[in-house]
Amino acid sequence: MSNPARAVERWLAWRYLATRQREGFVSFIAIFSLIGVALGVATLIIVLSVMGGFRQQLLGRIIGLNGHIVITARDGGMVQATPELLAKLKVFPGVRTVNLTLERQALVTAGNQTRGALVRGVRPQDLQSRDMLSRNIVHGDLGAFGTRPGVVIGERLRQALNLRAGDKLTLVTHRVNDNGTIAPRYSDYEVLASFLTRRYEFDNGLVFVPLPMLQDDLEYGNEAVSSIDLDIADPAAAPQLAEELRKALGRDDLRVAHWLGLNARFVGALQVERVMMFIILTLIVVVAAMNVVASFTMLVRVKRGSIAILRTMGAAPGTIVRAFFLSAAAVGLVGTAVGTGLGLLVCANMQGIARLLVLLTNAGGPGAGWSEVEFITSAPVRVQPAEVLSIIAIAILLSLAAAAYPAWRSTRVEPVEGLRHE
Repeated sequence: MSNPARAVERWLAWRYLATRQREGFVSFIAIFSLIGVALGVATLIIVLSVMGGFRQQLLGRIIGLNGHIVITARDGGMVQATPELLAKLKVFPGVRTVNLTLERQALVTAGNQTRGALVRGVRPQDLQSRDMLSRNIVHGDLGAFGTRPGVVIGERLRQALNLRAGDKLTLVTHRVNDNGTIAPRYSDYEVLASFLTRRYEFDNGLVFVPLPMLQDDLEYGNEAVSSIDLDIADPAAAPQLAEELRKALGRDDLRVAHWLGLNARFVGALQVERVMMFIILTLIVVVAAMNVVASFTMLVRVKRGSIAILRTMGAAPGTIVRAFFLSAAAVGLVGTAVGTGLGLLVCANMQGIARLLVLLTNAGGPGAGWSEVEFITSAPVRVQPAEVLSIIAIAILLSLAAAAYPAWRSTRVEPVEGLRHE
């Protein structure tokens, strides 16, 4: 087709979009269809990006104090972390760090207060390497951990026991005597620091003790641990790496599990929620596309006379079709572009917007419960390029599909019928 013919089609498409007195209502609907497409695309990008950010933070908190791959004894007993086993794990491809953990349920007593807690024995270097913990110390410091009998506890547990750094607490564990009876075991420790991860079960009931000291208190050997936790470079590859590690170790007495399997229900629920939210929000774009169909179908009826005149002057049906298609598609494409820009702009400033909204709805400002909602006010956003591109592609496809029907309807206008009503 020659360039003048294409210029005519573009000119006609623009004229169909321009507001005129007769078809002003149609143009009004087209404008709101554009706004609907833009808001639908922006909403999709914003909601999915915020959900992606929350998902990343939630999974980070689950993994934060645990390993991506956990090796335990199949019979539920102790794992012997021999130098040979540790050396083999450290050089295994994909493994970044190897952490040792010894866990026991215990009572924590200080003054007249007693609380249940999970005591976790770790090596000092392993504790320091946990960013989720080392970066969230709110009281005391970790410098003396491992050099003297001292513990690091959750901030909520510290407040419940009314303790400060330097105060003493007693850990009450148990042991099984030779005759099968259970006897309590008491160990005194100094409070060195407290952490606030904003995950309730950690802050309210977790106590870190130097691994060698806990092994001595429980009368275990220097190699006995509850689990060996492995941090890997790519958490998403944990299932495959766990299977490879299971085959490489070749030991039936060890169970090798990965974080996706240990939290399968939670991770599955997050994935289902994400997919359903994507489908539901896509309906906003579908509704806006239906408005494009309605408005330009009405425009075809209004322009019957003009179409008939163009046909009698020699305009090919393809010219009319392409003109209507361009005008209808332009609404969807411009709406998609505006919505994408708006969505990315809001995502870039989401934390400021979220804090402003919280402050407006909480005139008293940060109070005692502020830390409880800080996870929400932080408004984590994770914009994934592949996700944004898929949203743009869906919006463009829906826009083109919406433009196809009015363009096809324009070919159904017969010149004689169109001129009869003029």
